[in-house]
Amino acid sequence: MRESEDVAGIWMRQAAYDLESARLMREGFYSQVCFMSQQVAEKTLKALAYFRGDNDARGHTLRALVSSLEVSYPDLSNFYELVETLEEYYTPTRYPDALPSGAPFEVYEYEDAEDALQSAELVFDYGKSVIPQN
Repeated sequence: MRESEDVAGIWMRQAAYDLESARLMREGFYSQVCFMSQQVAEKTLKALAYFRGDNDARGHTLRALVSSLEVSYPDLSNFYELVETLEEYYTPTRYPDALPSGAPFEVYEYEDAEDALQSAELVFDYGKSVIPQN
């Protein structure tokens, strides 16, 4: 196995852990589910970058990650809408002063969390379909 496959596997295992964490928090911790869902997508996309042989996968902008990867993984072009929504959860879900209408735990609702989780699962499942699991 190539070293890049090992690194990709580590990123996918962390994404799987984050996904399970988000699932466990889905009842009542909506802002955290939204943030963890963004993290699942980010770590999955970075795993795909490492899997194709990239030495470095930096940045938190999901759209930029998809753009840089879609040459190698054309199916990712179908994920732009999903990642744009998830990208909106990177900062405002974590900071009490990021939203004008209140702290994140007061603003995000069940539907937000469920939509975010569903999007994260789709991105993660795609990653699993490409990267062999050990």
